Amino acid sequence: MSNIYQIYLISDSTGETLDRIFTAIKAQFTNINYKIHTYSFTRTENQVDKILSEAQKNSNSIILYSIVDSNLAKFLTRISNGKKIPCFGVLGDLILSFSKLLNQKASHQPSGQYELNDEYYKRIEAIQFTMNHDDGNLVKEIKKSDIILLGVSRTSKTPTSIYLANKGFKTSNIPLVNENSIPKILKENPHMSCVIGLSTEAERLADIRKNRMNTLRETEASSYVDIDKIRKEVDDAKKTFKKYKWPSIDVTRKSVEETAASVIKIYEIYKEND
Repeated sequence: MSNIYQIYLISDSTGETLDRIFTAIKAQFTNINYKIHTYSFTRTENQVDKILSEAQKNSNSIILYSIVDSNLAKFLTRISNGKKIPCFGVLGDLILSFSKLLNQKASHQPSGQYELNDEYYKRIEAIQFTMNHDDGNLVKEIKKSDIILLGVSRTSKTPTSIYLANKGFKTSNIPLVNENSIPKILKENPHMSCVIGLSTEAERLADIRKNRMNTLRETEASSYVDIDKIRKEVDDAKKTFKKYKWPSIDVTRKSVEETAASVIKIYEIYKEND
């Protein structure tokens, strides 16, 4: 039986940064058994002592921490080393390196990324806008969008839009049934915003739709999963994107994050040429 690693994620804030970093790390290893222990808002030596005492009771413990207070980070490292527990910081060296490069002293403020500044409020506004303009809603306002996504059903329009909104982009998404489903306002001015089409392989789309129907326990939607009709649907969508000179992204086997990264790249090019 393989070892079960006890992964301790210790953060002085919400722990979101650490969680994402560990997700990226574990993706590189196909055969790892682990149990996560998350400790958020850890800001005192007493808290650190209790966590490390607990970690010492388990074999195969690993500490991954994100603490901006250099004194507390040193304390955690020293105690971990004393207990012979592998310990890795994810921000300390980076903050120090950037401090030297920028010739500025770091604030060492926990949760600094959540400061209620203009960027924060811009992101909240983008999320609200995107939620209100999901699935073809409020099309009369789409000219206010930074990004407009079009695609046939089940091409990850909504999750991609929400992800982009969290990056601060006001995003509308419109289901593309056929060319007639495109709002008149967009047909008349097809480049009012950065418009991007989302496409996928017909066979992959058929599988996704079948799984959705099974989940919803629906049985009467044969055209929705008919492979020939799906192929025509996908081909027509591609022709529409080409007709209006909208760049498109094949989302087949792409994660939402990968699709969003491609969208942002296209958006940056659009803004450069705007």
